[in-house]
Amino acid sequence: MQKRIEINGALKEAMKRQDKLAVSTIRLIMAAVKDRDITAAGEGRSEGIEEAEILQLLSSMIKQRQESSRQYSEAGRDDLAEREEGEIEIIRGFLPRQLNESEVEELVETLVGEVQASGIKDMGKVMGILKERYAGQVDMAKASAIAKKKLA
Repeated sequence: MQKRIEINGALKEAMKRQDKLAVSTIRLIMAAVKDRDITAAGEGRSEGIEEAEILQLLSSMIKQRQESSRQYSEAGRDDLAEREEGEIEIIRGFLPRQLNESEVEELVETLVGEVQASGIKDMGKVMGILKERYAGQVDMAKASAIAKKKLA
């Protein structure tokens, strides 16, 4: 619930500042959350999606924009690439601080010990806990590569 309040407050502030990019980006976030809420309601979760799911949604929105920005840059459309980068910065403002690679390595090592993982077959357990506890703070693709290396 806290993240929803934060997003609504940010929209009001962006509207006061007349920041068109922020307003449109925040409205996209709100629409995506609402869409997921509707899906959750269909699954019997009338309260909508949880905070962790909102953080995962924001992370996936960032990844989508990074890919779009890269494609626009390659096509010579720097104006569109810059817009995507601007949206990324706005979305990042709603995420907790991202953990760096050494912090992720420490986390993976701790979780490997915690679940007593003995090989690659236990990678799902480690990644599941990492995703649950550190949603929005960890790049799961990088964490997966680190976990695979540790468990191999």
